[in-house]
Amino acid sequence: MALIVQKYGGTSMGSPERIREVAKRIAHYHSQGHQLIVVPSAMSGETNRLLGLAKQLNAEPDGRELDVIAATGEQVSVGLLALAIQNLGIKAKSYTGWQVKVLTDSAFTKARILSIDDKNIRKDLAEGNVVVVAGFQGIDEHGNITTLGRGGSDTTGVAMAAALKADECQIFTDVDGVYTTDPRVVPSARKLDQITFEEMFELASQGSKVLQIRSVEFAGKYKVKLRVLSSFTEFDSQDRGTLITYEEDENMEQAIISGIAFNRDEAKLTVAGVPDRPGIAFSILGPIAEANIDIDVIIQNTSFEGLTDFSFTVHRNDYAKALAILNDKVKPLINARSVAGDNKIAKISLVGIGMRSHVGIAAKMFETLAHENVNIQMISTSEIKTSVVVDEKYMELAVRALHTAFELDKVPV
Repeated sequence: MALIVQKYGGTSMGSPERIREVAKRIAHYHSQGHQLIVVPSAMSGETNRLLGLAKQLNAEPDGRELDVIAATGEQVSVGLLALAIQNLGIKAKSYTGWQVKVLTDSAFTKARILSIDDKNIRKDLAEGNVVVVAGFQGIDEHGNITTLGRGGSDTTGVAMAAALKADECQIFTDVDGVYTTDPRVVPSARKLDQITFEEMFELASQGSKVLQIRSVEFAGKYKVKLRVLSSFTEFDSQDRGTLITYEEDENMEQAIISGIAFNRDEAKLTVAGVPDRPGIAFSILGPIAEANIDIDVIIQNTSFEGLTDFSFTVHRNDYAKALAILNDKVKPLINARSVAGDNKIAKISLVGIGMRSHVGIAAKMFETLAHENVNIQMISTSEIKTSVVVDEKYMELAVRALHTAFELDKVPV
C-alpha cells in the first residue's frame, strides 16, 4: 500500500488515554497494509513545563542547555507511544532525533534540518515495524542536541516524508482541517477540502495556527503532499480533512479568496519627522535587525518639506525592546522629531490564488471595513494576499464582516 508519515500534536498525546487512542488509530492504518512513520510531539504542556523549570534556575538560560532539556519531552512521547502500539500486538520501534539521525545546523532553540539518515528507518519498515520518531529535535555536527523551535514536530514530519519520499504526510491536530477562518470567531467558517501550498503558506505566515510556517515551506520546496486531519474523529470517518496541494491540481476549488487569517501578536512603531534622504530606512531598521527583531509591514509616507514619517510592525513580544532602540539609538542618530508606538493592533489578511486574475479585491475589502467604521492604519499586499492593520478592538468585527462580504461560507461552484 502506501508509505505514510503521521504527525500527532501535543493535545493528541495529552494523556495515557489519548496515547492509547493514537495507537489504535495507527493500528487501523497499519491493518490496511500501510507502512507508517509516526512523529509525535511532547505531551500537551510538557515543553512549557520544562522550559519553565530551566528559567527558574537561570533567567537567561543557555540555548544549548535549553535544547537538552526541551528535547526530553518528545523522547518520553516516542517511548510511550511505541509501548502503546506494541500492546496492540504490532511491532514498533522508537527513535530520538539523534538516533535517526536528523542532522541540523547549530542554531540552538531554532535549528534547521540539513539531512536525515533514513537507513535504519527503511530497514525497520521492511521488517514490519511502525517507526516512531521524535519530532522537534536533531543533532548538529558537533554532537549537540538541537531543537527546531515551536511547532518543530510539524517540520520533522514533513522532512521525514521528503527524505523517504512518502506518499503523504498527515498532520493530526485537534481540528479537522483548514477553515476559511477561525470558527471560534466566525461560526459559519467552512472547512476546505483542498488548498494550495502558496495559500497555506500565506495563511500560516499571517497568523493561522493550524500548521507551522516552516513545515509548509518545507513541504512546498520538496513537493510533499500534506493533509490536515483531526485525531479526535472516528477511525473509519469519511472526513478526509484538508489536502494541501499544488495550484495546477485538477478539481481545485476555484475560489477568489480561500481564507482570512488574523494576528493579534503585532505592534506598530512610528518614527515621525524623519529626514527624507537615501539610506534613512537602513538607519531606522538596521539597529532593529541587529537586535534580531523581525519586521513585518513597512510604510513610509510621502515627503513634505524634506521630512517623512516611517512606520513598521514587529511581534508584540519585541515591542518594548524595539521602542527602546528607536528612542535611545535611532532618534538621536537621525534627528527625528518623535517616536511613537501602539501595541494594541491586529493584522487581518485576505488570501487566495484567485486574486491573481480578479481585480477589485482590495477595493471591496476597504469598502467592507469602511461600512463597519473600521479605520485602516497600514496596508500590505502581495500577489495572493492583501493585509491591513487595524485597532485590535475591531478585529473580530472586521473578520466577520469580510467573511460575509466574500461569501466564504458558501461552497464555490
